[in-house]
Amino acid sequence: MSLPSEQNWLVLHHLISDLSKKGYEIPTGINPEMGLIRSTISSYKRDPSHPDLINGLAKAEMSLNKIQGTLLTIAEEEGDEYADHWLDLLKKVMRGEEVFEFPKSRSKFLVNAPPGMTTGRINLKVPLAEERVQEIAEWNGLIIEFEDDVTVELHGDKKDLQTGLKEMGSFFLEQ
Repeated sequence: MSLPSEQNWLVLHHLISDLSKKGYEIPTGINPEMGLIRSTISSYKRDPSHPDLINGLAKAEMSLNKIQGTLLTIAEEEGDEYADHWLDLLKKVMRGEEVFEFPKSRSKFLVNAPPGMTTGRINLKVPLAEERVQEIAEWNGLIIEFEDDVTVELHGDKKDLQTGLKEMGSFFLEQ
């Protein structure tokens, strides 16, 4: 089950993509902010009782509202019908409806580590088999984020992170 803020994020994410395809310029700062918001929501979902994460989610929701206003203003340039379509989706989200489904296979890149976790980042010379990396990460209790085919970020307890990185070290030798 996804959170309303997660659904809000997804609608805005789709709106950004659609506006970009139509040739509209998305203000600088919105995409990195969306990444940070996504990271905050993910962290909150892992530990909804952590006070820092509760506060973080509240701030993320305020940022989403601000971004929403900016994007809807841009959407209005495309016409009332277009803007109304996106507004309707956002209203459904506010009523708790699930408008979009989160893709399960690849998690998005986390910009910052969740509280109490250590972060490791690997830049590879050649793209990896995602499943193998995912397997090692899960086996060691790590949160894994793929930035692209050659950049992987891992989060977890320091000891688990070191073990996972050692196991992944063999990939550097494979060519």
